[in-house]
Amino acid sequence: MIPEQFNNQTNELDALNRRRFFATSASGLGTLALASLMKQDGLFASDPTTQLSHIAPRAKRCIYLFMEGGPSQMDLFDPKPKLNELDGQPMPESILKDIKFAFIQKEAARLMGSPRTFRRYGECGMELSDLLPHLSTCVDDIAMIRSMHCEQFNHLPGQLMMLSGSDLQGRPTLGSWLNYGLGSESQNLPGYVVLATLGRGLPGGASSWSSGFLPSQYAGTLFRNQGSPVLNLANPTGLSSQAQQRSLQTINELNGLRFDQIGNPEIASRIKAYELAFRMQQTAPELLDLSGETKTTLEEYGVTREDTSKTNTGFMGSYARNCLLARRMVERGVRFVTLFLSTWDHHSSLDSGLKRYTQISDQPIAALLKDLKRRGLLDETLVVFGGEFGRTPLGENRVNFKKVTGRDHHPYSYSMWLAGGGIKGGQVIGETDEIGWGVTKDPVHVHDLHATILQLFGLDHKKLTYQFQGRDFRLTDVSGNVVEKLLA
Repeated sequence: MIPEQFNNQTNELDALNRRRFFATSASGLGTLALASLMKQDGLFASDPTTQLSHIAPRAKRCIYLFMEGGPSQMDLFDPKPKLNELDGQPMPESILKDIKFAFIQKEAARLMGSPRTFRRYGECGMELSDLLPHLSTCVDDIAMIRSMHCEQFNHLPGQLMMLSGSDLQGRPTLGSWLNYGLGSESQNLPGYVVLATLGRGLPGGASSWSSGFLPSQYAGTLFRNQGSPVLNLANPTGLSSQAQQRSLQTINELNGLRFDQIGNPEIASRIKAYELAFRMQQTAPELLDLSGETKTTLEEYGVTREDTSKTNTGFMGSYARNCLLARRMVERGVRFVTLFLSTWDHHSSLDSGLKRYTQISDQPIAALLKDLKRRGLLDETLVVFGGEFGRTPLGENRVNFKKVTGRDHHPYSYSMWLAGGGIKGGQVIGETDEIGWGVTKDPVHVHDLHATILQLFGLDHKKLTYQFQGRDFRLTDVSGNVVEKLLA
């Protein structure tokens, strides 16, 4: 148990410093986070989020299933029979003239059909690929967007754009903005947690969950899904709980004195980090202990599935475990959980690559949606699925490729889906042309998606700002419109 005296002292100092920071912040949302802290201190009798949010919130938590590399939409979510008819045909030069590709040689590029079969599922009749048998049972809870688009056609800027609303490093990510605006519901776990199942890694590294210019307490915390969740969380051998308590009390007192002298909000973040780490020593190991989950639940997620693949060995169990942990985290009040799965970047061997990665992800994702719904959590938990862009309808004819078996990057039209958290499920939003090259109806830009997500959490994207280097920044920069069709 955490000593009551230490709790009282650190909570008092932490709350004082955080309130002082938010009260003096130039942010338009400082009052929201301040209200959240005052509620935690018992100074609000009712829910301050309802009183102070810009819009009535529909979601409280978010699980972002980020598919690094860019899944192929016409092989998974957006069937294109005409593309199959035109397989092997060239694209008109007028269309390709001003287009940039990562690797395709435009002069010899040819359209490439899909070997996948599509069927209609659910009461809504949504069409999905045969590679998604589990997700097909959840379509009535899903809103599919087939008209996503952006400007970035390489991985790093594309991922930064999707995660932070900017193609530049150093900007706060979506999870950081939400925790900054609303505060954390959990006292014993970070408000923003990252779980990763990675092959080649992430081009942006920690930039993918950075707090950017926001105080560092809003950055994502990278968890491992077995053993110690965070490196160096356990005490060194021989350090007693009493000695640790005295040490942290002294450190917090010194940090508090320094904060009084210079008022640097990063000192308040440091105090918060020490306190949270102390609490996590008690709570984080229990979070990762799945022994209390039923055999049925473990099998539903696929945690115990045998993985016989010679590549990315262990990915099936790892990703299934991450999906189950995401449910356990939102149950415990974690505001934002990102699950990375790398890599969907199929420049070659597209068919076998998609089979492998849908085998890894389809079952646990469907289990997550059903589990959240069964537990009454889906209504207040927004689930987002997607990558940084899609794949081109042209086959990739990269120099030195003996055979065309993959697709290049394609930001001009791609698919994502959302469920829960105020989303109107059982619908498809937007359309692309007959070969999947461009958007023909209801285009949705990344900034539109972010504006909609913030609205679901009760935040006006134009008012969620932070002053940095002389200007007010926001997640959606100077654009973005709420996609009203997505809202229930």
